[in-house]
Amino acid sequence: MKAQPEQAPRIALALAGGGPLGAIYEVGALCALEESLLGLDFTRLEHYVGVSAGAFIAASLANGMGPRALYAAFIGNDLSTAERFDSSWLMEPAYGEFARRGRMLPGLLATAAWHLAFGRKSLARALESLAPVLPTGAFSNRQIHTQLAHLFSAPGRSNDFRKLKTKLTVVATNLDSSESTPFGRPGWDHIPISQAVQASSALPGLFPPVEIEGQYYVDGALKKTLHASVALDDGLDLLICLNPLVPFDATAPLNVDAMAHVLPSAQRKIPRIVEGGLPSVLSQTFRSLIHSRMELGMRNYASQYPDTDIILIEPDHRDPELYLANTFSYSQRRHLAEHAYQQTREMLRSEATGLSAKLQWHGIRLNHAALDGPKRSLTQPAIAPTRIGRSMAGLQQSLNDLTDYAASRAAATRH
Repeated sequence: MKAQPEQAPRIALALAGGGPLGAIYEVGALCALEESLLGLDFTRLEHYVGVSAGAFIAASLANGMGPRALYAAFIGNDLSTAERFDSSWLMEPAYGEFARRGRMLPGLLATAAWHLAFGRKSLARALESLAPVLPTGAFSNRQIHTQLAHLFSAPGRSNDFRKLKTKLTVVATNLDSSESTPFGRPGWDHIPISQAVQASSALPGLFPPVEIEGQYYVDGALKKTLHASVALDDGLDLLICLNPLVPFDATAPLNVDAMAHVLPSAQRKIPRIVEGGLPSVLSQTFRSLIHSRMELGMRNYASQYPDTDIILIEPDHRDPELYLANTFSYSQRRHLAEHAYQQTREMLRSEATGLSAKLQWHGIRLNHAALDGPKRSLTQPAIAPTRIGRSMAGLQQSLNDLTDYAASRAAATRH
C-alpha cells in the first residue's frame, strides 16, 4: 500500500510532438484538464518536458501562461499580433537555405561534368555528386525563435531557462551524433528557450536543421516520443503525459453516441486508409511507428519508476476528426481544439473511478460539477448555474466524493 505523501507532491508534465495539430490537441486537452482537476495548477508544476510542438506548449506553461491563455494566443484570433502565435508563419519558404544550396550548384555541376567526362564514372554516379545542392528543408521555422523570444520577453516571463521558477527541458536531436540534447538541463541551460524550441521542432525534410553553437539540431522525437525519463530521473510522485498522435483504427466502430454531442462531423468514416492516397498511408505509418515506440517507453517507465504514478492522455484511436484535420484554417483549429476539449472531458468521465483513486494520493480531486456540465464549451463561456443548479451540483459532488472514497479504500485494501 502506497503511503500518503507528507509533503507537496512532485508533479511533472511531459508533452509529445505532432506539429500544429499536436499543439492544438494539447491546448484543448489541457483546458479540459485544468478545469476538471481540482488542486492542480498547470503553471506551477515541478518539471515540464517538451518535444517538438510539445516544447512550445511546455515552454509557455513554464512561463506562467495557462491553458486558456495558450488557447487565446495559439488558436483564438481576437488578440493583438504581439500576443498571437500564428502557425501559418511556418509556411514561409526557407529562402536562406535555398540560396545557400544554390550557391553550391556551379561548383557541383563542374565536378559532376568532370567525373562524367574524365573520371570514367556513370551518369548515375556523376549525378550523385549533386546531392548536396538539395535543400534540407522546404520551410523556415525561424519565426518560432523570433516570435517566442518576443512572447517570453513580457513582464513575468523569461526566455532564459535559468530564470524560470520551475524546471523546463526542451529536447532536440543532434544531427551529427543522433544523440538527444536536453536543453534546459545543466550545461545546456544557457541556450535561449525560443531557440531550443525551434531546434526541437525542426522536422527533417520540412524544416532545415537549426545551428546552435556550431552544432546542428533537428526534431527531438527522432530518438523518443516523450523523453519523460528526463523528469522521472529527478524523482516524481505523479507524471502526466500528453501524446497527440495515435494511429487511426478504421476497422473499429466509433462510439458515435459519446461523440455526437461534441461535433456532428465525428460521424465521418474512413472505410480504408489506402483510399486517402499516399499522404494517408504515410501518416498512418508515421503514427504507428512513433506510437509503438511510445507504448514500449511507457511500459519501461512503469517498471523502472514504480513509485511514480503515470497518467497518459491521448486521442481516441477510432476518432477520425484529428486524422482528417486542416490545421492551417482558423475555424478548423478552433473546431479541433473544441473537439480535443470535449473528448478529454469524456475520457475523464468514463475513467473517473480509477483516476480519482490514483489522483487523491497527490491532493487532486475530479471536479464532477465541471465534468458533468452538458453546456460547457471551450469556445463559449458556460451558462451561469441557478441557485438550485448550484445546490444540485454540490450534492452530486458530495455523492461522487463518497463513491471515489469507497473505491479508493477498496483499491487500498487490495494492495
